[in-house]
Order: sequence, then C-alpha cells, then structure tokens
Amino acid sequence: MHIYKFFTLLLCLMVVSCSIPKPLIERIKEEGQLIVVTRLSPTTYFKEKEEIRGLEYELVEQFAEELGVKVKYIIPESFDQILPTITRNEAHFAAAALSVTKAREVAVRFTPEYQTVSAQLVYKAGKRRPKKITDTIDGALEVLAGSSHEELLNQLKKEHPELNWSALQSVESAELLNLVNEELIDYTIANSNEVSLARRFHPELKVAFELGEEQSLAWAFPHAEDNSLYKAAKTFINKIKDDGSLEQMLERYYGYVEKLGFVDNRTFARHLVQRLPPLIPFFKQASETTGIDWQLLAAIGYQESHWNPDAVSPTGVKGIMMLTTATAKQMNVEDRTDIEESISGGARYLRRMRRKLPERIQEPDRTWMALASYNVGLGHLEDARILTQRNNGDPDKWSDVKQHLPLLAQKKYYKTVKHGFARGKEPVHYVDNIRSYYDLLVWHNKKQKKKKTEAIISTMPAVL
Repeated sequence: MHIYKFFTLLLCLMVVSCSIPKPLIERIKEEGQLIVVTRLSPTTYFKEKEEIRGLEYELVEQFAEELGVKVKYIIPESFDQILPTITRNEAHFAAAALSVTKAREVAVRFTPEYQTVSAQLVYKAGKRRPKKITDTIDGALEVLAGSSHEELLNQLKKEHPELNWSALQSVESAELLNLVNEELIDYTIANSNEVSLARRFHPELKVAFELGEEQSLAWAFPHAEDNSLYKAAKTFINKIKDDGSLEQMLERYYGYVEKLGFVDNRTFARHLVQRLPPLIPFFKQASETTGIDWQLLAAIGYQESHWNPDAVSPTGVKGIMMLTTATAKQMNVEDRTDIEESISGGARYLRRMRRKLPERIQEPDRTWMALASYNVGLGHLEDARILTQRNNGDPDKWSDVKQHLPLLAQKKYYKTVKHGFARGKEPVHYVDNIRSYYDLLVWHNKKQKKKKTEAIISTMPAVL
C-alpha cells in the first residue's frame, strides 16, 4: 500500500513538473529571437546610409547581445497601437521612447528610466507666442493619438473645458513638428528630446513653454507572472547607467544638438546655397582619396572658414580648411588658398590623425577624437585622455574625454601632463559644431535627392 502511494505521488510530481513552462527568458534564448515593438523616429529607430540607428535600437541590440539572441522589430502603423501590441502579448516589450504615466502603468509595467524629458508646446517664430495652454484655443493644435501629450491635454481639459485639439494617427512627432514649421498647423506638443533634434533642421521652431513635470522614458512590459525577461531588462538598464555606457549613448545622439543658435542655422542655410555647390567636386574628390565622407569634410570646411577660400585667421591659418604653415608643409600643400590643395590637405591630415589613434578606439568615437586632434593637436588630446583615465573615465570614449579637455586650461591639471596648457573648450565646441553641420548637410542632401526623384517621376509619361 505504501509503495502504491509512493509511486502515485512520484507520478503526480512528474506530471506537475512537466506542466510548468520554462521561464520566458530561457525560451527566448532557445528560440534565439527577441520580439520588440518600436516606432520610426529620430529618437528611437531610423535608417541612415542603409544602416539602422537610433537610441532605442542601440539599447535593444546591446540587451539582445547580452542574451545571445537576435531581434525582430515590429513597427505599428500608428503610435496608439504600441501599448496594445504589448498587452496582446504580440511582442516581448516596447522600446519606443514611452513616457511613464500613471494611466500607462495600469496597462503595462516599466523598467527603470533611461532618460528624462519634458513636454513642450511648440510654435513657429514670427507667430504670436502662447503664454499658457488656453492661448492655443483659437489655433490648430495637433498631437499624437495615444501619446502622453494627449493624456496631459485630457487632464488640462478638466480645468479648461474650452480646450480643443486634434489627435492624429499614422503620424510621428517629427511630422507634426514639420507641419508647424510649414505653417500647416499652429502648435504641437512634443518631448524635449524630439524638439531638440527637430530644431537642427527647422531653427524657426520655438518652445513656448513646458507642460507638466519632467517625465521618465522607459521600456514597457506586459503584466505577467513570469517576470524573468523583465528582471533581466531591469538589471541591464541599471548596469548601463552605472558603468557609464548609457551616458555615452545619450551623448552620441543628443550631446551636440543644441550647440548652434538660430543665427548660426540661418547663416549655414544661406551658405549652403551660395557657397557650397562649386566646392562639392573638391570635397568628393578628397573623399575618394581618403575614404572620408565628403559631407564630413564639407562640415569641417564650414566650421573652419564658412567655405571661404580666402579666409585668413589672426594666427595666420588660411584657406577652406584653415591649415597652419606646419600642417600644410606636412601635407605637401604649396598654396593654402588653393581650394583643391586645401581640401585635399585637410582631408589627408584628418586621415593621419585618425590613423595615429590607438586601434582599440571604435567609431564614431574615433572620428570625433580625430577631429579634436585636428583642432587642438594629438598631444593635447592624449593629455585629456590621460586625465580621463585618472578620473576613472573611459579614455577611448569621446563622451568622457570631452569632459576632460576643458581641464587643460586649468593650471592644476595641465601642469601634470606632458603638453601643458590648451584652450580645451575649443575642440569640444569644434567637434559639436561639425557634428551639427554634418547632420544638416546629410538632411539637406536627402531632401534635395527626394525633390529630384519626385521631379523625374512627375515628368514621366503615364502608363495606360
């Protein structure tokens, strides 16, 4: 009898153990695929030069690499479908620059924040600036359907019943900001990170005021008993916050975007049309020789001389790329004011700076440090890298080194390194500006290419 009971109990335990599924994270590892819902946006996931980029994309790919799996991305047709995709368990989680709100926390659970933003009311320069939300009543205010901004407006409407707006589907914040710039609508509400990126290309966009408190951005997971993947994601977010890699990623996408003012952008736009076109063949020729993107070379040329071949600084540097006498001699440039020689010499000098950096420094940090060397000299850059290492920073990451370059102007720091005093803030501003000009050039050229394609299509005969 006891033997019968023993085997019965054993059989029951076996049946129960067989019916318990493996933890979700183990199943994902076995299947080799993580399913993530995101959105097409400059702040999340976008394509540039046939490469996928975006802060959310980089974070997800790094997390997936730790799990040893690949990622399948789902991009819904509209923003308001992101959370339902999670609650229907059609994706493992959402990485879509989602603000953490009380209403959303009912539907999903969030990881620790990886960025904080504020909601901003945006209008166009030249229009009347609204000072409070009720000043938008007589204008056209449009926001994303299902966004935290619509949620915020619904709360404000309780105090101000006269408020009105349109909540649009199948659009993104970048499109709404563009509609404000084109004066097709009067106002929109967007997160501060989205506004910062948009204002590089549309400097006429202005922030009227901020609404509500700062909000956290985080990944969204479904409420479920199995929290193995959620716990792994929490651990991952906390780890990259602690080890500084999150800060490095944020710098890569946002660390330079607000360096140019309204006048800088307008002047650049004017020179883009008036001065750049005859110089493009020389930049492209130098690109073919050195392998450096011609648009980056053009951005350097603009930062150096505003594309003025006759430019001369008080210190005696000359030409499009503002080469010193010593640099010109090293690069066999005989006439620094000759456009072709100047651009070619500058490109080859940048290539030399890049090659002299330690091989372990990866892109894009390698290019940003090479640019800093172009400006301040390789010796001073190495001194800043030494200071970075002394302060437990990463000397191979531009986001860390740029914080230490300005210290070279302080006696207590420059006395401890080999090459002494340097105006360390200058190379930081130099690199930030070039990155901004480069982004503007890429955006402008894409826009021009699209216009040409549309013009060709419009002239093609209709096929019956």
